[in-house]
Amino acid sequence: MLNHIKIAATAALLATPFAAWADGHQEFTIRATANSNENDEDYDGLVVFKNYVEAASNGRIGVELFIGTQLCATGAECLEGVSEGSIDVYISTSGGAAGIFPYVQVLDLPYLMANDRIAEEVLTGDFVRTMRDMALETSDNTIRLMTVGNTGGWRNFANTQRRVAMPSDMEGLKIRTVVADLPQELVRALGASPTPIPWPELFTSFQTGVVEGSKNGITDIMGMKFPDAGLQYVTLDGHAYMGALWWMSNENFMAMPEDLRRVVVDGFSQLQQATFASPKRKSIEAYEAFVAGGGDLYVPTPEEKAAFAEAATPVQAWFRDNVDGGDKILDALIAAVAEAEAELNAAYESDLN
Repeated sequence: MLNHIKIAATAALLATPFAAWADGHQEFTIRATANSNENDEDYDGLVVFKNYVEAASNGRIGVELFIGTQLCATGAECLEGVSEGSIDVYISTSGGAAGIFPYVQVLDLPYLMANDRIAEEVLTGDFVRTMRDMALETSDNTIRLMTVGNTGGWRNFANTQRRVAMPSDMEGLKIRTVVADLPQELVRALGASPTPIPWPELFTSFQTGVVEGSKNGITDIMGMKFPDAGLQYVTLDGHAYMGALWWMSNENFMAMPEDLRRVVVDGFSQLQQATFASPKRKSIEAYEAFVAGGGDLYVPTPEEKAAFAEAATPVQAWFRDNVDGGDKILDALIAAVAEAEAELNAAYESDLN
């Protein structure tokens, strides 16, 4: 009963702002789905998107949210729905979209973006437009990349066995990965053994020793209660930004007049900013809870992090050699990171003196 009350209250909350400006006649409906839950950054972003788009369009666009697997259950199925137009908006990880757009795995290449300021600058610029153009070409102009936000902060290595301070400490550990090739190549480059395990099976896999580690953000680790399964060591190496790719049916987007397309684009900018902020806030409590429960939280020194980056260097060559479009998208990312770093350094020169 309480769950029903919560769902009804949430629906009422989401509907209230729209009711206030619903004088205009609704002309378009955006059906947006996220295979997550209401505690997730994706949901936070969608709530912001919904309220912004409905307000800024004066009720001409309505946004319906489907959280979970009501519309589709897997990345391939959901993206097929976007391509066919039965789903308007879908959020995926890079791994979830790699089967159709393999080059989006560039976001999983390790140690390319140093921190949030660099990542957020890169993901609000032309790099994402380059990826959008590639995805439109790959999908025969059916699937449009609208923005790249965040879904959980940064990927860090965590395990049940020991503190990992150097790549040599990874030797022999069985690390859970997704099925995609790139994260498995990274784990091998660092001397560990990649073991693809479905996400719902990971807790039990830690308990039984099928895997001994993973590469996740702290909010996922605590949300899934992995410390209860023995995960007690987290190394904040920040090897990959947990990018969230927001896709939209290109046909349905282009069916709108330009003024409403502008509203949708601005809505995705609002969504992006919300997902940038959400993990920063949620991670504070998650880190505190991890340490309070006896967890070992280790921050590598600059020298140790450089050793990780050097050990992982072969993954970039693998990406160029094995991923269609790998050269183009990696060059675009490297150039965007260099530009962002130069702008940040110039800002420091001004702000620190």
